[in-house]
This record gives sequence, structure tokens and C-alpha cells, in this order.
Amino acid sequence: MNQYETVFILTPVLSDDQMKETAAKFKKVLTDKGADILNEEAWGLKKMAYAIKKKSTGFYCLFEFKAEPEVIKTLETAFRRDEKVIRFQTVKLDKYAAEYAEKRRAKLGKKEEEA
Repeated sequence: MNQYETVFILTPVLSDDQMKETAAKFKKVLTDKGADILNEEAWGLKKMAYAIKKKSTGFYCLFEFKAEPEVIKTLETAFRRDEKVIRFQTVKLDKYAAEYAEKRRAKLGKKEEEA
């Protein structure tokens, strides 16, 4: 199993509940195919560097997971079929990126404990 990180941007016209519902749908696609979700982050509504489909903001979400390579094709097909998704990118993490991601998760976990 390889480690992957995917970031996707959802249209800003969604409510908070709809955004969470859509992210949960993609998480279910991954778990149904046997992927192991390591980290899930909702970065919220952010301004984009340039307008996409006449929208200048979007809901950013990140999933970090371990999966077989064929799972990526299924996930990206689900992204393409959903009109709520503006953009997406999935990256396979090498061992150095995986170590960095683990340190980042630990750092974020400490911040959440302090808050």
C-alpha cells in the first residue's frame, strides 16, 4: 500500500453541512475500497489565487490515506462526477514526504490539545 494525500476544493455556495456531507461521501469511497484514512482536515473557505468557474473562493479539504494504486482511479472518477468539486489533486507521498506529514499531524495534534 502506498501513502497518498489528496486536496480538493468544493464550490463556495454549499452550506457547512453540505460541505461536510460531500467530504464524508469521498471518505466513504476510500474506506469502501479498503483505504486506511490517516488524516482528514477541513481548511474551510479560502480565497483562491485565481477564479475557477467564475468563483474566487472555495472550501478546501485534505485527506491523507494509505491505499492500493487502483483506488486512486475510483476516487478521481468520483471527484469528476460530482459538480460540487471545483478542483482536486492527489499526490503519492515518498518516504520523506510521509515523514514530514507525520510530524505535521503530531504538531497539529499538540495544538488541538492545548486549545
